Amino acid sequence: MTIIAHNNDTNYIVVHPINDVAEEKRDGANLEKMHLSRSVKTSLIILRGYLICMFLLVSYYILKLAGVIGHHIAH
Repeated sequence: MTIIAHNNDTNYIVVHPINDVAEEKRDGANLEKMHLSRSVKTSLIILRGYLICMFLLVSYYILKLAGVIGHHIAH
């Protein structure tokens, strides 16, 4: 974003990302591991467990709706 100042007024020129100058991207191979605190690591592990549980519940529900699992009446 470019700022142009006139007297006490500030005008902003908004440039759309398509028309903006491309910025240099970082190379992922040269980045270090992020240092996370214990609370952040714990939160991420809990989030991972939650997402796995939700995936299993949705999978069970879909399989039950499809009739693959559940109560089957024998003739």
